[in-house]
Amino acid sequence: MTQTTPTVDALALAAHRDDIEITCGGLLLKLADLGYKTGIVDFTAGEMGTRGTAEDRAAEAAAAAKVLGLTHRENLGMPDAKLENSLPNRMAVADVIRRLRPRLVILPHREQRHPDHRVAGEIAYDACFMAGLKKLDLPGEPHRPHKILYSAFSRQPPFSIVVEITKQLDRKLAAVRAYTSQFGTKEGASSIYQPGVDIFELITIDARRMGQMIRKPYAEAYVIRESIEIEDPMTMTVPSI
Repeated sequence: MTQTTPTVDALALAAHRDDIEITCGGLLLKLADLGYKTGIVDFTAGEMGTRGTAEDRAAEAAAAAKVLGLTHRENLGMPDAKLENSLPNRMAVADVIRRLRPRLVILPHREQRHPDHRVAGEIAYDACFMAGLKKLDLPGEPHRPHKILYSAFSRQPPFSIVVEITKQLDRKLAAVRAYTSQFGTKEGASSIYQPGVDIFELITIDARRMGQMIRKPYAEAYVIRESIEIEDPMTMTVPSI
């Protein structure tokens, strides 16, 4: 990662360090493999987590960023377990959107067990709109992402799109394993993200389930709010019957 703030093609935003690796790490890896510049913005330092410290998670996030091949990663220092969709938080994220100028953003799904995850998505969506307001009191030129995806990790259908990550799955798991304070023990791996379920098994099974939907070994699913335009239906790849 660079020390300055570059622009990125795709940006994932979430509440905690490790959220993005778990939910959409495969897509970020695939985009990097395709030559796009990718970035992550974590809203909090994860200081309220049962395991590890904010310092531990900062070092782990840096290690995970290398695995993901990110161009940029930053942390906004918002209070963990206390996220609110407030004007100051929206302005902070709108500033990020203007600085990084992503064409694609990836946000948490609206249905979440952890309140911070849900609120992070609300903050980010509102900030994407605000960043395009010409008269907003922020530096930089107005900018809105062209497309917003919502990660549907561990969710049920319907899904809007499914992206194959067969070549990226091992590296996605490696990025999650970088968080040794969280998932470095058997107990941690099965008690933090979804209690009673091993996180690495959950990721693998979920990716296999999504892959079966498009007849590929592994995939990730996403939701969008708008319709998808298809120029040539003859090129659609997944058979209907």
